[in-house]
Amino acid sequence: MEDTPLMRQLTRDHARRQELEGLVFSIPEQTRIITVANQKGGVGKTSTTVNLAAALALGGLQVLVVDADPQGNASTALSIEHHSEVASMYDVLVDSVPLIEVVQDVPDFETLQCAPATIELSGAEIELVSMVARENRLRNALREYQEAREEAGQPRLDYILVDCPPSLGLLTVNALVGAREVLIPIQAEYYALEGLSMLLRNIDLLRQHLNPDLVVSSILLTMYDARTRLAAQVAQDVRDHFPDQTLETTIPRSVRISEAPSYGQTVVAYDPHSTGALAYRAAAKELTTRPAP
Repeated sequence: MEDTPLMRQLTRDHARRQELEGLVFSIPEQTRIITVANQKGGVGKTSTTVNLAAALALGGLQVLVVDADPQGNASTALSIEHHSEVASMYDVLVDSVPLIEVVQDVPDFETLQCAPATIELSGAEIELVSMVARENRLRNALREYQEAREEAGQPRLDYILVDCPPSLGLLTVNALVGAREVLIPIQAEYYALEGLSMLLRNIDLLRQHLNPDLVVSSILLTMYDARTRLAAQVAQDVRDHFPDQTLETTIPRSVRISEAPSYGQTVVAYDPHSTGALAYRAAAKELTTRPAP
């Protein structure tokens, strides 16, 4: 059989598909709250949030996605209604509406839910400025939601993934204060490490002043093109600097990942046997096997 990049990829996909078929992920000892953050836009942050969430749910876990980005792309990808009349994260953060009144079930997955974002959330940055304990609004909402689920006899959440804007405004601060872990998607390109160092400095500041328990637990290389030396070099640099945090799995550049949201789906549901879907499922498996901080 001819040894070409395509054949090697097909062989990898086949092996990965067999490894993941019917796999049930291990349940964490307590709910893991992970904020997916990067101040740089266009690095696959929302794609990573929704596809990891879908893969975790496919592995039998109870998962909630919190869409804290006013663009609402995570809500779109999960086929969740998020027009102006829908109760959303704006109501939770600004008007203290209980999260349990906002959360919607995701159509493709039995154990996946989403708290949507609407365009009104773009005004929340300004409205939160004058509020008492403004940085803790999401943390308190998540705690109360978990208590409400317990009182209602619903299963405990295993993972909460928070998608936030590509900036360090009050929405992102809320997302980082409300979480225990940060997962950073990094595009395999020249400026990746430069943006990462700035993000890590800001996370250090937040740790000192607002959330001492916050740790960068995972770094995921996205839009990885194995054919280029640049991608391999960036990947090696990231692994050299962050050997413990960087996941072995890389997410390839993929047309399927890009087009899935236009159908209101994650790539895990849209084309479950594609290279991109298998990569996100492998990343989710790796995430569950790494110890919680």
